[in-house]
Amino acid sequence: MKRPSKINIKPKILIFTLTLLCIAALILSVAVKDFSKPFKSVAGMIVIPLQEGANSMGGWFTDKSDLLKSVKALKKENDKLKLQIDELTEENSLLAQNKYELTRLRNMYQLDKDYSSLKKIGARVIGKDTGNFFNIFTINKGARDGIKEDMNVISGGGLVGIIYDVGENYSKVRSIIDDESSVSVSFANTSDTGIASGDLKLIEDGVMNITEIVKEAKVAEGDMVVTSRISNKFLPGILVGYVTEVSKDSNELTQSGKIVPVVDFQHIDEVLVITEMKEQLKK
Repeated sequence: MKRPSKINIKPKILIFTLTLLCIAALILSVAVKDFSKPFKSVAGMIVIPLQEGANSMGGWFTDKSDLLKSVKALKKENDKLKLQIDELTEENSLLAQNKYELTRLRNMYQLDKDYSSLKKIGARVIGKDTGNFFNIFTINKGARDGIKEDMNVISGGGLVGIIYDVGENYSKVRSIIDDESSVSVSFANTSDTGIASGDLKLIEDGVMNITEIVKEAKVAEGDMVVTSRISNKFLPGILVGYVTEVSKDSNELTQSGKIVPVVDFQHIDEVLVITEMKEQLKK
């Protein structure tokens, strides 16, 4: 059995042969005009697709890199905008609070001016009974501040209620909308009187009852209602509200209707306690 023959070519001979072939190819490409075209075609078929693929791959990586940079930039900008929004929200909240405080102080100042002839003590609400309305609530002034039972309480442009319980450093107020409250009132344009009574169910519609108006009284919608001089505990002339409706009772002897209180009994933060009492005015 014959062994396969081994061809051993010396490196020097191989290099010399390849050099000769290259020189021959160069001479032929110069001497023969179209000699290199087949080689160029083959090179174009192999090299150009590889080059296009490399360019495409490089472009893909470049696009992804640019996209990643854009995402990072957008995230950074988004975080910055969120911070600005938080700062603006906080600023708007402070402005709203300041506006509310300014409006409240202006209202209290105006109320103090409206009843400038009466001595008063300012107090802050520190507690209230359950429910949506301030029918029973607690203020931060008490006996040591000179507060006594039956002192009148005003806020929001008119009558809130009366002090009914006094502690050393607190007092409790029963407002005129409470079920147990009733106030003798009169109409600002006449000397006729009536009784404004509280009703927690009725106040949900924003009104109070007014009853015991004599049938001859000329009362109309929009008339101003104030505390009357015949009230036992309430000082005269304090604004209570405005008439919304009135009609004759079935007994044909009296009239009754509804009034809208001037005070917003869902929002009371501060009050003025009138330290002068009705019994003092009688003396």
